[in-house]
Amino acid sequence: MNDTDSGSRQLVLRSPIAEDGASVWRLVGQCPPLDTNSMYCNLLQATHFSQTSVAATQLEAGLLGFVSGYRLPSRPQTLFVWQVAVSEAARGQGLAKRMIMHILQRPENSDIDRIETTITESNGASWALFTSLANDLSANLNKKVMFDEQQHFDGEHATEMLVTVGPISSIAP
Repeated sequence: MNDTDSGSRQLVLRSPIAEDGASVWRLVGQCPPLDTNSMYCNLLQATHFSQTSVAATQLEAGLLGFVSGYRLPSRPQTLFVWQVAVSEAARGQGLAKRMIMHILQRPENSDIDRIETTITESNGASWALFTSLANDLSANLNKKVMFDEQQHFDGEHATEMLVTVGPISSIAP
């Protein structure tokens, strides 16, 4: 399923493919505070998790955005959003929310009834995104500590809050 903008910019939202892996790796590296993974990890995201991930591309500019996600094995109706990356040139235009909504609107994902992610307290952009998603989906937003700075990260990374958006009852196209 593709979602395209009309006009000369022709933004395409689509399932990622293996050939996107290196571009995803470069994009994530340009989007602090996102943690960079290996390029191999990004290849796996683009292939193994293609049904729950999305690439936003434009012919002239290439990859402008990427959302990696997967269904939780123990709760397959929950979409875990791993990372949201938007190029500097495409920020401030609602692309991140459009990409997540694109995943939710795919027929194969019609049974997803909640979204989870982790966010550090200082990541204002991610808090704004998931708060806006919760509002648009008429869903609750709850948070609790998932990975503690000291207990899990040995003081090397800020605490990651588990954010849950749901239940989601319906998704407008």
